[in-house]
Amino acid sequence: MMATPSSRTVRPRVTLKSSTLSPIVLALLIFLAIFCVFPVTATTESSAGPSIRLFFSPNGGGTEAIIPEIRHARSEVLVQAYSFTSAPIATALLDARKRGVKVTVILDKSQRKANYSAADFLRNSGIATYIDGKHAIAHNKIMIIDRECVITGSFNFTKAAEEKNAENILVIRGNPDLTAKYIGNFDWHLRHSDVYRGRGE
Repeated sequence: MMATPSSRTVRPRVTLKSSTLSPIVLALLIFLAIFCVFPVTATTESSAGPSIRLFFSPNGGGTEAIIPEIRHARSEVLVQAYSFTSAPIATALLDARKRGVKVTVILDKSQRKANYSAADFLRNSGIATYIDGKHAIAHNKIMIIDRECVITGSFNFTKAAEEKNAENILVIRGNPDLTAKYIGNFDWHLRHSDVYRGRGE
């Protein structure tokens, strides 16, 4: 008869112990969850895929997005443009060349007849400038910076594209296969382009 009461007294003690351990177990689970989550986040950031930023115009900040990319260039900027009249972008390219960055620009043949176009500014600033006259229109709008960053879209490098036109720009990083294709296409156009020697050449 005494065994039954003693067994009843044991059960509350077990219940008290389990209720006392619950916060500890909960804290342990939270710690493990945090410990597991943070390494995964760090790994994801270190092996992140392509970074893509998108801008629209008019007045969508496209020019302001392009200029810092040029300013951060360390070794090379490749440019293809149909029309190029943006003074801030041209100035950023000139500043890059002064820092020792290799700048190469390919423009459409229409720039040969434009009134003191960016082609003249770039050439007179010592930037390697070429005219792609092989096509009806050399309509690419591309920048490739340090063979790591691709800037492309409908956005001509002009004041009108920023302030008046409906345009789009993509700034793409972290996609070496895509970047290599743009570089290959740039090199192909460069091979059949002519050195720009000045208006009316």
